[in-house]
Amino acid sequence: MSTVRLTLNPLDKKSKINKEIYSNFSEHLGRCIYDGIYVGEDSDIPNIEGFRADVVEALRDIKLPVLRWPGGCFADEYHWKDGVGDKKDRVKVVNNWGHIVEDNSFGTHEFMRFCELVGCQPYISGNVGSGTVRELMDWIDYITFDDTSPMADLRRKNGREKAWKLKYLGIGNESWGCGGSMSPEYYCDQYRKYAAFCREFSGNKLYKIACGPNADDYNWTEVCMKKITPWNMDGLSMHYYTVPTGNWDHKGSSTEFDTAEYYSTLKCTLRMEELVSRHSAIMDRYDPQHKVGLIVDEWGCWYDVEPDTHPSFLYQLNTMRDAIVAAINLNIFNKHSDRVYMANIAQAVNVLQAVLLTEGEKTIKTPTYHTFDLFKEHMENTLIYSHIENEYAAEGVPALTQSASVNENGDIVITAANCSLEKDYDVEIVGAEASTACGRILTGEVHSLNTFDDPEAVVIKPLEVAQGSGKFSVRLPACSVAEIILKK
Repeated sequence: MSTVRLTLNPLDKKSKINKEIYSNFSEHLGRCIYDGIYVGEDSDIPNIEGFRADVVEALRDIKLPVLRWPGGCFADEYHWKDGVGDKKDRVKVVNNWGHIVEDNSFGTHEFMRFCELVGCQPYISGNVGSGTVRELMDWIDYITFDDTSPMADLRRKNGREKAWKLKYLGIGNESWGCGGSMSPEYYCDQYRKYAAFCREFSGNKLYKIACGPNADDYNWTEVCMKKITPWNMDGLSMHYYTVPTGNWDHKGSSTEFDTAEYYSTLKCTLRMEELVSRHSAIMDRYDPQHKVGLIVDEWGCWYDVEPDTHPSFLYQLNTMRDAIVAAINLNIFNKHSDRVYMANIAQAVNVLQAVLLTEGEKTIKTPTYHTFDLFKEHMENTLIYSHIENEYAAEGVPALTQSASVNENGDIVITAANCSLEKDYDVEIVGAEASTACGRILTGEVHSLNTFDDPEAVVIKPLEVAQGSGKFSVRLPACSVAEIILKK
């Protein structure tokens, strides 16, 4: 057992932690949309207008702020008019993720309604790769124009009288790869053209997000910041996935791994700190006032698919290792909230590092889901100074990670993770005055996971917070994620 000190300074206030940092991503890939989110109104699975009732409730409970859709790589093959109108008349197309039939029964109306039910903001990724300027312009008109136009009239014909509000618009996805294999210079020219025609109607204000770099492609960020001014974009995306082995052909199992591979996973995910810092430094040169947000709209663990599942469906299970990975990333985003405006874990249901998994009528909350639950009280708070004494759990892997914020009532929210598999830590918290304190914790053996037969093997439990002599203290067992709230 080791004792370490966590020092806070509530007077040293830094940046606002936007709630959007705790967002998610949904794509027409595998069973994310169909079976995961949408089952249809005639399904025996309990649903609200065709949407799984348990998924709606679970996403409400973690206060999901934003949901990104329809992709991903699918976005640059998606033509929105295929997914509106009477379902029986919608166009059936080939979804190249698995070469399966996409019947388009989940389209614009369904996505916007799902967001209404969950209480989150929609984030639409526009088709630049195989689409046209006119197509995207018409889609914005269809969604947001509340007067008379061909597209607004078509929306009304399809059953929606009042226009929706759409804030977040991505102009292309991974344009350096599946979105068109473009050079950054060519993409910037395309972005400027598309953005010019994505107009704002009926009081709707668009937050336009440009396709940013793949991981450490710093040249892409440099070119985008140089060629697209802050007045033409509000956000620049960045994608980075944690691959435990570093080998995309053999990424490793989601459940069968040894201690060395656990620590290699954390070492890979800790690289997010370097990526955010270096891309932010480039952005700072062109945008010192931070008008452009860094949008990390795809992140999370990517493993080999589960045995006997479709190789293109990217279905993987989710253990306490994933909870630690999520905690590391969310603490990094909090600490860089002066530049990181939004982050979207991939993906919401049944794909990659999903927060929820479904099977028939059953839904389980993964350890990653519970990590988001532990972190949700940071939303809209102000980041404050925090420093924790630390040591290495393995080469390149600090044992502890943390961030702290203060809300409008003066309460302090701390999230901390013990990444070590071998050591427990007693953490003494100093530098903050509070009348009471409470805590919650998620912990378990690193391979622990929730299954459809045992959906509560890994759940959040109360954490005792001791108080005395001007300090608070908690015990963080090995492989744990905790929330501590110091109430003024």
